[in-house]
Amino acid sequence: MGALGIAGCAARPSGHADGSGPVDGSTFAFDTYCTFTVYGDDTALARLSSACAHYDALLDLYDEESDIARVNAAGGEAVQVDPDTADLLARALEFCAQADGLFDITIGAVSTLWDFDAGTRPSDEQIAAALPHVGWRGVHVDREASTVRLDDPEAKLDLGGIAKGYVADRLVELLRDRTDATAAMISLGGNIALYGTKPDGSPWDIGVRDPNDPGGSSIVGTAHVEGGMSLVTSGLYERTFELDGVTYWHILDPRTGMPVATDTESVTVACPSSTAADALSTTLFVAGSARGCEIADGRADTGAYFLLDSGGAVSSTAWDELTDFEV
Repeated sequence: MGALGIAGCAARPSGHADGSGPVDGSTFAFDTYCTFTVYGDDTALARLSSACAHYDALLDLYDEESDIARVNAAGGEAVQVDPDTADLLARALEFCAQADGLFDITIGAVSTLWDFDAGTRPSDEQIAAALPHVGWRGVHVDREASTVRLDDPEAKLDLGGIAKGYVADRLVELLRDRTDATAAMISLGGNIALYGTKPDGSPWDIGVRDPNDPGGSSIVGTAHVEGGMSLVTSGLYERTFELDGVTYWHILDPRTGMPVATDTESVTVACPSSTAADALSTTLFVAGSARGCEIADGRADTGAYFLLDSGGAVSSTAWDELTDFEV
């Protein structure tokens, strides 16, 4: 069974000796362990790992040679980027336009001030100075020329809320178009994309992690999902630190530059597009459960499951239909 949000799970080294079962593999990219379970083509594992390395090199905010870092450092000049980067940014801007301030890929002006590994909190003055540089409307992408330009020289892109979902969709396309794989589960940390139907016809079983068991493997329920779907979880437990008695988490509100104030400990989104599921999981987390359910209900083939800080759970209208969720 796959599990959302459980990073670092060891993959089985190989499949059945007669080739009838899946083969498993893993790689490290996007600051997480990426694991793959593939039926029908043993060679697909190497292709998937290579593709992850390709996208990681393009999108790593903290690698000065990446496309994203070069755009951030360009002082407002147009930058030539890989066509994949331009495509991702163009799609990300569409989600920004729909999110009413809840999702913004220029959050980097603020997010780079925080260090959740070292437990560093920027001052209120630093946050206030950075906030005017958060504004997705100042990002201009020319897909034909593969160039990106920021109106604000001090703006910074941060694609942490959508990049893994985009990559998962591209990996599914790779399996479909360039391998003989018949079915697969792709897990990029808390992002899972499902391709095809397992040989026995059974659904994929995906566990939703218990946010009150940080670093553990406890789940609150299991989604039984058909191929062609993606599930993405955003949660408070992913990266946190405590300072002076206050706990800070890495999901920032683009409107305040601070960790989002929400009634939600984690939200899992299910829909066919992993790109959409990733962007929505961040958006719905910032929105909170009530508004988040409304947003999910406004989209076709989209379900959301919220675990609340009160200890309860709520779900959008389509969640159970899409996931056959079992508590």
